[in-house]
Amino acid sequence: METPPPPERPVPDQPQAPPPPQAPPEGAPSYGGPVPPGGWDQPVAQQGSGWHGRPLASWGTRLGAQVIDWLILLVPVLVLAFIVGAIAFGSDTGAVVTAIVGFLAYLVVAFLYAPLLMAREGARNGQTWGKQVLGIRVIRDGGEQMTFGAAALREIAVKGLAVGIASSIIPLIPWFLNFFWPLWDDQNRALHDMVVSTHVVQA
Repeated sequence: METPPPPERPVPDQPQAPPPPQAPPEGAPSYGGPVPPGGWDQPVAQQGSGWHGRPLASWGTRLGAQVIDWLILLVPVLVLAFIVGAIAFGSDTGAVVTAIVGFLAYLVVAFLYAPLLMAREGARNGQTWGKQVLGIRVIRDGGEQMTFGAAALREIAVKGLAVGIASSIIPLIPWFLNFFWPLWDDQNRALHDMVVSTHVVQA
């Protein structure tokens, strides 16, 4: 009597090979964009955080506007000197009183000149007469209009008093740094621009 053959063991399922990739149909659009960086690739360079607003005013233009403003403020000095000289012929006391009163009045005009002009509404906002002639203006980084308070903070408190007091302690160096800083700053800012967050741009 023949021995029956042993039962066949079930063969485990073999993993099926993936089908070969099919070529895209002729005329199909292919992806042509940049390949995303992998783990060992360099990251995509980020854009710098420079100034992206209006074109900046050059240092020479800023200097020219300042000179024009100085010349405008020189006119009251010449008028005052003429008046004091004329009064001095008749009375020494009158000349002294006139000189003192005139000097105090000049200080008021000199301090208020820039803030009052820069606080004007409309197209002249941020401009003194010197800046107006050369087509530049001061703008605030937050986009707000230049008000009298903001202009006074910039022109009187920081640019005038703070730099002046620092220059009296360390002669000339603070004034020199503030005046020439736009030459090497990448956004053409003076030190007082950095303190009060302003830029000088083309109007």
